[in-house]
Amino acid sequence: MTDAEPLVRRYYDAFNAKDWDGMLACLADDVRHDVNEGDARGGKDKFRAFLAHMDMCYDELLTDIAVMVSADGTRAAAEFIVNGIYKTTDGDLPTARGQSYRLPAGAFLEITDGYIRRVTTYYNLKEWIRQVS
Repeated sequence: MTDAEPLVRRYYDAFNAKDWDGMLACLADDVRHDVNEGDARGGKDKFRAFLAHMDMCYDELLTDIAVMVSADGTRAAAEFIVNGIYKTTDGDLPTARGQSYRLPAGAFLEITDGYIRRVTTYYNLKEWIRQVS
């Protein structure tokens, strides 16, 4: 048994509580964040900026979270449903008018020395756009 599953659950519990400092506490200082349809970013400062942007544009709650961990605890995956409200228009995406959406998503995580070192998130952007358009 590794500490990976409780770490990943703490990370997503913090997300659902909008406890951004709690999320950041789960991350390595040099975290790599690979986002769906976007450029990778590195480090906690860029991750913090990403969280602030997301919080401004979206109100999301993750449900049906399933966490899977490799035997050695260095890799994990999470599958979940994103239940959200689109609050503020995000760049070139459709205009926000308080639309709700519900979308399956997942993430792959790399864990080193008790911290999440990489988060790679996937969701169907085309389906999200369909739901909010």
